[in-house]
Amino acid sequence: MRSTTSLSRQISYLSFALAATLVAIIGSFSWWAASTIDERSMARQASAVQRGLTEALERIPVEQDSSVAWDDAVLNLRAGNEFWIADNLAEWMSDYFGHNRVYILDPNNAPVRSVSESVRVDNRLYSFDTHALDPLVHDLRAQMASRSTGLEDSTSAISGLGVEDMVVLGDGQPAIASVRPVVPTSDAVSQAPGTEYLHISIRLIDTRLTAEISERYEISGLTFDKSAAADNGTMSLPVMNSDNRIIGFFTWTPSKPAQDLIWRTLPLMIAGLLLGGSGVVYVLRRLQRTSIQLEDTQAQASFLAFHDPMTRLPNRALFEDRLEQALANMRDGASLVALHYVDLDRFKQINDAFGHATGDELLRQSAARLKALVSEVDTVARLGGDEFAVIQFHPADTAEALTLSQRIVDAFAQPFELSGHLSNVGASVGVAVVSDAALSMGDLMVQADTALYEAKNSGRGRYQAYDGELNAVIRDRRALESDLREALNGTPGLQLVYQPIFMAQSGKVAGAEALVRWAHPTRGRMNPATFIGLAEERGLIDQLGLWVMREACDYAASSDLPWVAVNASPLQFRDERFADRVFEILDSTGLAAKRLEIEITEGLLLQNSPLTQSTLTRLRARGIRVALDDFGTGYSSISYLRTHGIDKLKIDQSYTAQLGVDQEIDSIVRSIVDLGRAMHMVVTAEGVETEEQRSFLGDIGCQQLQGYLLSRPVEPGRLAEILAGTSAPKARKRA
Repeated sequence: MRSTTSLSRQISYLSFALAATLVAIIGSFSWWAASTIDERSMARQASAVQRGLTEALERIPVEQDSSVAWDDAVLNLRAGNEFWIADNLAEWMSDYFGHNRVYILDPNNAPVRSVSESVRVDNRLYSFDTHALDPLVHDLRAQMASRSTGLEDSTSAISGLGVEDMVVLGDGQPAIASVRPVVPTSDAVSQAPGTEYLHISIRLIDTRLTAEISERYEISGLTFDKSAAADNGTMSLPVMNSDNRIIGFFTWTPSKPAQDLIWRTLPLMIAGLLLGGSGVVYVLRRLQRTSIQLEDTQAQASFLAFHDPMTRLPNRALFEDRLEQALANMRDGASLVALHYVDLDRFKQINDAFGHATGDELLRQSAARLKALVSEVDTVARLGGDEFAVIQFHPADTAEALTLSQRIVDAFAQPFELSGHLSNVGASVGVAVVSDAALSMGDLMVQADTALYEAKNSGRGRYQAYDGELNAVIRDRRALESDLREALNGTPGLQLVYQPIFMAQSGKVAGAEALVRWAHPTRGRMNPATFIGLAEERGLIDQLGLWVMREACDYAASSDLPWVAVNASPLQFRDERFADRVFEILDSTGLAAKRLEIEITEGLLLQNSPLTQSTLTRLRARGIRVALDDFGTGYSSISYLRTHGIDKLKIDQSYTAQLGVDQEIDSIVRSIVDLGRAMHMVVTAEGVETEEQRSFLGDIGCQQLQGYLLSRPVEPGRLAEILAGTSAPKARKRA
C-alpha cells in the first residue's frame, strides 16, 4: 500500500512536474510571442507618429508655394496692397490651410504683416518669435545670396529654395516653421538679389495637430508634452530639430493587441489547468486558437493601416507606396505610368438628400465599378471623401491611358441604385501620363490634380489629360477671381439689367427679375454662369448676392416697379444671418418687403435643412415672397412645397419651349398650373418666345409670363419706358 502510495505520489509528482514544465514552456512561449507582436505593433505606431509629423513638415512648404510663387504676390507686396495680401498671402493662408501664425518679412527682415489664427495682429508678435525664427531666416538669406551672386535677377536662382525646421516659439510652444521666398513665376516681373520678401508659416504642435495624426493613424490618446511621460504604461517619441535638439515628446497609450487578448483569455486558461489532464489538452487547443486570433488581429490591424475600412480599397499611404513602386518600375524599364484622379460629381447632393448611409453605399458601389475596370496589376485607391485614384501600370501608350479615363467616365454615367431609387451621379477624371524618369511622385500627383480641377471646371462628367497649358488655365482663373474681387469692392464693371414679367391676361407689367452682368475691363462681357460659378467656388457668392440684392432694392425703391425678383444661391442660405442681412437692405433702401421676391432653386429644398426652413419662414413672415425657379427640373415634391412655404412656381423654359410641340409637355405644364392654383401659388412661365406659347399659357390660367417675346432683359432706363407704357410690347422674335 505504501509502495503504491509512494508510486502514485511519484507519478503525481512527475505528472505535476511534467505539467508544470509544459505549462511553463507554453506560458513562456506565449509571453514571448505576445511581447514580440506587441513590440512590433508599438514600433509601427512610433513609425506612424513620426510619419505624420514628417508629412505635416513637408506639407507646409507646398501650401506656401501655392501663393508665394506668383507674379501677383511680388507686385502686391511691393505695392503694399493690404487687401490683396490679406486675401492671398496672410489671413487667407492661415484660415485656408490652418497655419497658426503667418509672418511676411521685407527685404530687411522686418515684419510687414503678422497673422495669428487667421486674424491680423500687431507686428510686435514677431519679436517674441525672433529667437526661434532668425536662424531659419538667416540660413535662407545666406542660401539665396550664394545662389544669386553676380546675377541681376535672382528669380531663377532662388526658385524652390526654402528652410523648415522644428522650433520653440517665444511663448514656449513647440511648432513647425517654414520660410519661403516670395518669387515671380514669369519673366514679366524681375527681382534683384536682396530685394526678396520672405513668407513664414508656423503650425503649432498642439492638440489639433496631434488629433490629426491620431485620427489618421489610429493612435489612441496621442498627446504632445515638453517632457517624456513617467508612466510606464505609455510610449514617448522625442521630436528633434535639425540640430538634434529635443523640443518635446509625443506620448500615447500603445495598442498591445496580444497582451490585451492574453488578459481576456487568462481565466479560461486557469480553468483549463484546474481540470487536470483534460485541461492540459484544452489549454493547448486554446493556445492554438489564441495564436490564430493574434495573427488575425495583427493581419486586421495591418490591413486597416493601409486600407480604407469602408471601401476596402488601399488608402493614401498604400497608394503613395504603390505609386513610388510604379515610378521605380518605369525608370528601370522605360515604360509609361498613368495616374487617374476620379471625383464624383453629385456626391454631396446625394449625401445631403438621402443621408450619410446612402452616401457610404455610393462610395462602396463606386469602388466596385472602378475595380471592375482595371487589370490585376493596377491599383485603385480611395484618397478621401469622394475622391479616388487609379494607378495604371505600363499602359502601352497615351491612347490606352485616355481610353481607361473615358471608360471610367462612361461607367459613372450609368445610374446607381441607391435607397430604392436610380440616381445619376457622374464622375470627372484628371489623368497624367508620364515617361520622364526625372519626374517625382509629388509632381505627378500635382499634374493629375490639376487635370481633375480643369475637368470639373469644364462641365464635369468628362476627363481631362494634363498638359503644360493647364497651369496657365489655373493662373487665368486666379486672375479672374482677383478681378471679380476688385469689381465687388467698387471697380466699375458689375451692373444689373431687368427682365419684365407681365400679367398674362392684362399685359401689364407685374414686376421684373434682376439679372447681374459683368463688363470685364479686358475680357469684355462675361457669361454670367462663368463668374457666378467662380463666385460660388471661391467663397464670393455671399458678397455678390448681397450686392445684387442691394442694387435691385435701391432701384425698385426709387421707381414705379411693382416688385423686383432677386435670385439667391443655395450657398447663401448656409449663412445664419442671411435673413437679417436682407432685412438690413430693406431698411436702408426703404423698399417695402412686399415689393421684394426672392427666387430659389429646387436643390435648396432637397437639402431639407432646418436652417433653410427657418430662414424661409422668417423672410415670408416679414412679407417677402419666395419663388421656386426652374420648377419641374429637379426632385421637388408637394410635401417640400408645403413644408417650406412657397409663394410662386416658375415653369422652366425647357417646358415652355415644347408647348404645342409635345402633348406630354402640354399636360405637364397644365398640371403645374393646376397645382399652383390648388396650393394658392402664383405661376409664372419663363422663356415665352412665340404667340402660340403666350396664347396657350393664358388659356390654361397661367397668371404671369416672362420671355423674349415680351421683353429681353433691359437696362433701368428702358424698363422705365416699358413701365410708362403699362403693357407688354408687341411680339418680338428672339434674335
